[in-house]
Amino acid sequence: MDRQTLRDWVHRFNEDGSDGLKDAWYGGPMPRLSPEQKAELAQIVETGPDLAVDGVVRWRRIDLQRVIEDRFGVAYHERYVGKLLKELGFSHMSARPRHPAQDAWIVAELKKTFRAR
Repeated sequence: MDRQTLRDWVHRFNEDGSDGLKDAWYGGPMPRLSPEQKAELAQIVETGPDLAVDGVVRWRRIDLQRVIEDRFGVAYHERYVGKLLKELGFSHMSARPRHPAQDAWIVAELKKTFRAR
């Protein structure tokens, strides 16, 4: 055992008794986004981007990084945005983007022209 470690234990015991010898586990750094802000971010991801406002047809991590910084004033690394999305219950899989001017009637008519195999 190191002499300094023993000295630290003696000081902790003298200050707090036997409770001073227990390991003190701290919760780590405070999260930079509050639970309300995380809920708002989840709502933003769920509703999807608006092409006219956001300039994209589907969210990427780099786009969400910009949105988080603009709305909440918190700068995250792009990789951490992915971890944050995973924490919020989203996966990396995404639906295929749909063109905003796509007409459902034309798609249905196109499907009718293919013959069954």
